[in-house]
This record gives sequence, C-alpha cells and structure tokens, in this order.
Amino acid sequence: MSENKNHMLEKEFRQATIILASGSPRRRELLTQAGIPFTVVKSDCDETSLLEEPSAYAEELSLRKAEDVFSKLGTDYADSYVILAADTIVSYGGEILGKPQDEAEALDMLGLLNDRTHQVYTGVTLFQIQSGDRTAVTFSERTDVTFYPMSRIEMKNYIATGDPLDKAGAYGIQGPCAIHIKEIKGDYNNVVGLPLSRVYQELKKLLY
Repeated sequence: MSENKNHMLEKEFRQATIILASGSPRRRELLTQAGIPFTVVKSDCDETSLLEEPSAYAEELSLRKAEDVFSKLGTDYADSYVILAADTIVSYGGEILGKPQDEAEALDMLGLLNDRTHQVYTGVTLFQIQSGDRTAVTFSERTDVTFYPMSRIEMKNYIATGDPLDKAGAYGIQGPCAIHIKEIKGDYNNVVGLPLSRVYQELKKLLY
C-alpha cells in the first residue's frame, strides 16, 4: 500500500464516530492515549451471566452492553458509527471473580490470587451501524498474571487505599497493587481493561 493511500485511510479512521459503551476511566485513558476519538454513552444493562466459561462470559457481557447502547441511540444517531463495548473479568481455577462487594470479600479474593497465576479476560464487541445495516464483531483476549507472595498486612493495606473495591478480582494492575505483580504473559492493557492493539486492528478491518 502506498504511503499516500495509507495516510488517507488513517485520516478516515481518525474521523470515524466511535461510541465507547463504558464509564470506565481506564478505558477512556487507553483510547485517548492511542489518539482514537470517541464519545461516551454508558451502558446500563445487567452485568450478570449464566455462562461459566470465562471468555464466553466476558464476550456475552460486551455484546449485551453494545446492544444496550444501540437501543438508546438507534439508527437515527448517525448514518455510520461504531459502538465499542468491553467487559473485563478475572478467573482463577475456572472461578470467575467479579468486583468485591466489600473489604472482606476483597481480602478473600486477594488471598485466592496471592502467590499464584490467574487469568484476565476482556471481551470486546464492535457494533457497527452503517446506512441502516448492523454488523457485530465479538472477541476476547487473555492475559496471565502472577502475584508475588503478599502478607495479610500487605493485602489489608492495599484494600485500605480503596483501589480494589471497584475492580474485578479486587485489584488494579496500574495502581498501588503494581508492586505485587511478579509476571505478566500477554497484553498488559488487557488487564487494565481494554486490549488496545487488538481493538485497533479490528477497528481498521471494519472501517477500511
């Protein structure tokens, strides 16, 4: 592909209307970091699922969020736009860990992950509306995360910061918990809340 043609496609991509179906400040930061323009329309759908397989669970919730936002905007919002929805979950030993209800549950979750390797899955749906036609692309990414051993006091001190209480698995990799992460295999941004590189590649396929 010529440099001029590539530049034209890149310009077209930057001018696309992208709706982020999430109120997550971390996802907003990642898209801003990548220079991808977007508008936030938060989904209010039920974030529970009967599915037990982690990747399928995350993918289903991302699709549900995208459909919820589309129900709010419809085909009259714009002739062409893309809804970007995502859901991140933590899994250990096949058990899906959501956001802790309180500090006691956060302590239980951290104890489960302590000195072990667990998986983080982010399900993503790109819901494209173009001249009345709708196309949905759904996928997920997995990252393996290993914790160093943490003492009970260290876990309680971390919980006291309030950081883990709104995060799946009771921790945020980009916050105070970073000092307890021993190893990451996979996309770091996936753990933050959005597999940014994969999202960009999939958006290019849709928009080009």
